[in-house]
Amino acid sequence: MVHKRLEGCKFVWPTIADGVMRMSPAMFAALFEGLDWRLVRPEEARRPQAAG
Repeated sequence: MVHKRLEGCKFVWPTIADGVMRMSPAMFAALFEGLDWRLVRPEEARRPQAAG
């Protein structure tokens, strides 16, 4: 169980679909740290450059 004191404004929760709130670990970490989890995006995979 986790407890966090809200230090400012409010939490912005993801929408609930089919009774489930889905969040990635990165999104949860951002929410827990008080950051805007909606700005969390996966990094694009880079294609490797031709080897020398």
